[in-house]
Amino acid sequence: MHDDKSSSNPIELKTDVVIIGAGPAGLTAAYQLSKVGKQTVVFEKGPLVGGIARTENYKGYGVDIGGHRFFTKVAEVEAMWREVLGDDFLHRARLSRIYYKNKFFYYPIRFFDALLKLGLIESLRIGLSYIAARLRPYPQEENLEEWVSNRFGKRLYQIFFKTYTEKVWGIPCTEIKAEWAAQRIKGLSLTTAVKNALFNSESQSVKTLIDAFDYPRRGPGMLWQRVQELIEAQNHRVFLENEVVELQMNGRRVKQIVSTGPNGSTIASGDHFISSMPLSELILKMRPAPASEVVEAARKLSYRDFLTVALIVRRNDLFPDNWIYVHSPEVQVGRIQNFKNWSPDMVPDPGTSCIGLEYFCNEDDALWQMSDPDLVALGRRELAQLGLVEEADVLDGVVFRQPKAYPVYTGEYRVYLELIKAYLNSIENLQTTGRNGLHMYNNQDHSMLTAMLAVKNILGENHDLWVVNTERSYHEEIRIPASSPFPGVTPQAKEGA
Repeated sequence: MHDDKSSSNPIELKTDVVIIGAGPAGLTAAYQLSKVGKQTVVFEKGPLVGGIARTENYKGYGVDIGGHRFFTKVAEVEAMWREVLGDDFLHRARLSRIYYKNKFFYYPIRFFDALLKLGLIESLRIGLSYIAARLRPYPQEENLEEWVSNRFGKRLYQIFFKTYTEKVWGIPCTEIKAEWAAQRIKGLSLTTAVKNALFNSESQSVKTLIDAFDYPRRGPGMLWQRVQELIEAQNHRVFLENEVVELQMNGRRVKQIVSTGPNGSTIASGDHFISSMPLSELILKMRPAPASEVVEAARKLSYRDFLTVALIVRRNDLFPDNWIYVHSPEVQVGRIQNFKNWSPDMVPDPGTSCIGLEYFCNEDDALWQMSDPDLVALGRRELAQLGLVEEADVLDGVVFRQPKAYPVYTGEYRVYLELIKAYLNSIENLQTTGRNGLHMYNNQDHSMLTAMLAVKNILGENHDLWVVNTERSYHEEIRIPASSPFPGVTPQAKEGA
């Protein structure tokens, strides 16, 4: 690798593969390439590796951005996790609940638990609504409201799906495409929930959320920091706080990229390029620019952002959940994590807890623009309003912002995506991977899988990364026979960032 460190000129690098983004996809690609003797250089815009799967540190308290449960059906991903972290994984019991009208409901919904807490009259309404949905379903499921209502009835949709989903996305459920629901909550229906509650069937059943999962002792960022150490030990370079500002094209190939960072500019050329940068940014940074319709399509892709208000609380046992979904419309917070329940090593003082309040918003919203002290004050008030903590017990707080956390499935996004995809497929030495590189609301393990397949493509294979989350068996739907030799392990549908 050539490295010309002139103080007045850009650093110039030549390597086998240039990687944009040091999240799960980018670092997985670098790790896999290091194992086959390919040299890489990685550029990351932020100060930490891990992307949305990073772990922030505040005064020794670990803050998991988004919440990450480690489980997968992809053997290659599982093997890499074990290879990198080994005994630093903890096996954790899972508990998530919904907070609605001052009550906690198990999630996934447990039939008898919901029946008891909603009351007889409300439960009767839910039952009648479900019967109506079965008799007269929406003939075409165009949006999330129609998809969920067909499986649960309109009444249960309004109680347990509508408010929270609209908090997350900031738009009506009628504007969210049905394919998002099909991907994220596959295999669920009220009939399934009732059958699972009433019968211990000998047939296979679709489980809907995991009961147990693995978790790194110091959060998901521990995994990616370890990967960074391993690849750097093999003379690969990871440039943090280096934003790629330009991809210079030569016909149907990327010639080189230009990045800017604390030490000036870097120009990196390579035989291959892998990017997990948001597609809306990638297309706009190409020089010369693609056709105007491709550029316009990139401008029309949209994202949802969120911020985490982490509060340190003078209490050592607040609530047993990993996280709580807040469906109450009177507060803005959407989800609340208890980091000690992920791993006790996330909290340095055993007499305290660290709580992460997640607020979903857009970068131009007043909430995103609010000052950190005001956001900490808001989090303190809302935590007390929900009855989870006394305001006086909150000792300290900090805010972490995550832009472009979720690709949005609205409007004509599929048309725009197909235009971009067709253009990118014409570039011989560029592959896009991961959640934002494919504009696909996938999970960490599928982001890693896209990177693994990109590496295999570089080595001569031919895999279509765009169908990883659609054509392959999606790991949220795991069928476990009643006679399973692992009766205490019931993998269920994936949730998380």
